Amino acid sequence: MAFNSSLSGMKAANADLNVTSHNIANVSTTGFKESRAEFAEVFSTTGYGLLRNGIGAGVRLTNVAQQFSQGDINQTGRYLDLAIDQEGFFTVSNNGSNVYTRAGNFQRDANGFVTTPDGYRLQVFPPRADGSGFDTGQLVDLQLLTTDSPPSPTTRVNLGVTLPGNAAEPTIAPFDPADGNSYNETTSVTVYDSLGVAHAQSVYYVKTANPNEWQMHTYVDGTSMGAPTTVQFDDNGALTAPANGLVTLDPFTPTTGAGVLNMTLDISGTTQYGEAFAKKDQRQDGFASGKLNEFSVSPEGVVYARYSNGVDRPVGQVALTNFTNPQGLVSQGNNTWTHSFASGEPRTGAPGTSDFGQVASGALEASTVDLTEQLVNMIVAQRNFQANSQMLSTQDQVTQTVINIR
Repeated sequence: MAFNSSLSGMKAANADLNVTSHNIANVSTTGFKESRAEFAEVFSTTGYGLLRNGIGAGVRLTNVAQQFSQGDINQTGRYLDLAIDQEGFFTVSNNGSNVYTRAGNFQRDANGFVTTPDGYRLQVFPPRADGSGFDTGQLVDLQLLTTDSPPSPTTRVNLGVTLPGNAAEPTIAPFDPADGNSYNETTSVTVYDSLGVAHAQSVYYVKTANPNEWQMHTYVDGTSMGAPTTVQFDDNGALTAPANGLVTLDPFTPTTGAGVLNMTLDISGTTQYGEAFAKKDQRQDGFASGKLNEFSVSPEGVVYARYSNGVDRPVGQVALTNFTNPQGLVSQGNNTWTHSFASGEPRTGAPGTSDFGQVASGALEASTVDLTEQLVNMIVAQRNFQANSQMLSTQDQVTQTVINIR
């Protein structure tokens, strides 16, 4: 019995050394979670229960438990390096079968798919077609393409100015956009047609003989956009007409072959103060086509394609998965795990919601191995092995002594 106890102790110490060796070998492995060897005593029993004077029969390895603690997050500056701050795992697809990882050292393959170094594709929630967020009911492979951003025609122009309160009627009448003496002030904004071609929209302000009243003339590429709009203010300089500050312009047909431009001019921010003309707001919602500048990932896991025309287009949201008991996950190697009955079913959601952590872009989670602690464990396991081997040697000497009795 003593031989078996000592032998089991040597096996246990050797298992402890193996676990420690594995931890030390992965001290620099991205997203690695250290393991811990767990042991239990072995005790002889009878059909009636434990013996009152029974002696234990040694030790056995019961579990190699992975410790899913948070690793340090180290900045790398590479946008496809992702780290999870707090709970959750990245969801990656291995030929259609989902596995889970904390290692976010992703890369793009020849087809633009974002993968692990072993080719597992990162899973994301796709954006909804109506632009209202992401479809969290399905997972798709994240693919980053370098195509251009399509143009979008202008539908609304915001134009807010301050008109001088002491302005007089122009010296020349009627209004002529080619004659600067026939209007008081002018401003211009660039608008875009459906092909992304830029057009100049010019607005001319003409003071009338009536107090606090102006005529506003709108042109696009020199073409009038309809009858002039009467703009009126109260005696405090606040806009009273047109109602709500909205002006519907006549349709404009570009010569580029693009579709008809139907635009609304919002001048609700226009006022009449002081003695000087000033531009306060000049915006429009159209844009030309754009070249891809870069990709970026927000803390909520939203992957944006950023274009030269100022457009940020979401292409997906990183899907995180969590488990009731992460220690029940089954390691598959390559920094990945699969779920088991012990781990519970996977729960997938968006970063920053429920118990899911946030995503840090341009960073990687370091291994959780504390090298100093592991070296101490190594010394302890080595001493345990030596002690058990010495016990085995002592038992051998005792046995030999008994055999040599005459």
